Amino acid sequence: QVQLLESGGGLVQPGGSLRLSCAASGSIFSIRYMGWYRQALGKERELVANSQSVGSTYYADSVKGRFTISRDNAKKTVHLQMNSLKPEDTAVYYCKAEIMRRYSGGYNTYWGQGTQVTVSS
Repeated sequence: QVQLLESGGGLVQPGGSLRLSCAASGSIFSIRYMGWYRQALGKERELVANSQSVGSTYYADSVKGRFTISRDNAKKTVHLQMNSLKPEDTAVYYCKAEIMRRYSGGYNTYWGQGTQVTVSS
């Protein structure tokens, strides 16, 4: 059993900040990919940011300069620091990871349940 649990979502005013966290738990051998996606009402799920290896990160143009992704390998967590939030950032944010379970043959993709972020005055 492997689970991804997101936390840190909530209601924030425009210009404010939130820090999302995603913790992986279970029989985990290694994690090679962790990323954040979001899905707003009526829209497709989109990639926000990811981290594949040391020094390798990606940010969507819409969040570049405002969001920062970081990984804590010892705690098997990934964070998304979100600053200067805008109403258009309102969405359900999902954590995605590629994880190799103990004694398994390879990597599988896992998704968290999502955490709501609402930016409104």
